Amino acid sequence: MSSVARTRRRGATAGSLLTAAVAAALVLPAGAVADDTPGGSSEGGKVMSKAPDGVQPETTLPEKITVDNKTGKTKGLVATVSNTGTKDSGKISLAVVGFDGLTVKDVPGCTPIPENKLPKGSNSGFTCPLSNLSAGKSKSFKVAATFDLAKTGKICLPVQSADGRTTFWQQGPVPFGTTSPSPNAPVTPLLLNTVNKPATPAGDKGGGTGSGKGELPSTGPADRVLPLGAVGAALMAAGGAGLWWTRRRTT
Repeated sequence: MSSVARTRRRGATAGSLLTAAVAAALVLPAGAVADDTPGGSSEGGKVMSKAPDGVQPETTLPEKITVDNKTGKTKGLVATVSNTGTKDSGKISLAVVGFDGLTVKDVPGCTPIPENKLPKGSNSGFTCPLSNLSAGKSKSFKVAATFDLAKTGKICLPVQSADGRTTFWQQGPVPFGTTSPSPNAPVTPLLLNTVNKPATPAGDKGGGTGSGKGELPSTGPADRVLPLGAVGAALMAAGGAGLWWTRRRTT
């Protein structure tokens, strides 16, 4: 083969590889977790208010995470928001909120919710604004959290309009936990939709707060979700995304 032919073949090969690389970059939305995104479950999720035509937001959580028995840090906790509709979402917001023994410490790329703006009963939270989520696409956020194995723990993922006035979808508050605590092991596996049974001192058969699969905390019908317009506006002014709901307690 002549040197000219070899040069042309190398040029064609390089061009093909460059085209493939560009095409791959265009397929994945910026910041999204791709191949290593774990499979998730939308258990405990419910449509709250009608989203714009063709837009169907949904969230998922991993079915299993672990907690380090020494540090209390969780591993494998990922919050994923998807648009299973046929049209782009436009600006929306995902919130990640912790309850009871589950405390959200950080969600990279998201804004902490001020303590005085947290929903009733929650202990921590972050808002994650998205400029757009294309039809059929999803974006995952790695959640740094701690879990107090002496308590039950829940997490909630609402998806809102950018101004925080409308909640399109809400998953939870849904529990993570185990019915077989293992305080002497390095880590304890926690399962989604399982009420945690705290470890008790040797010989003490009491103290548990759940047995087996716990009843999923009700996401509630749309009329029980009260939008906080003022809170949404305050968070928007602070550079975050609006918060979604005040839970009405039943007595």
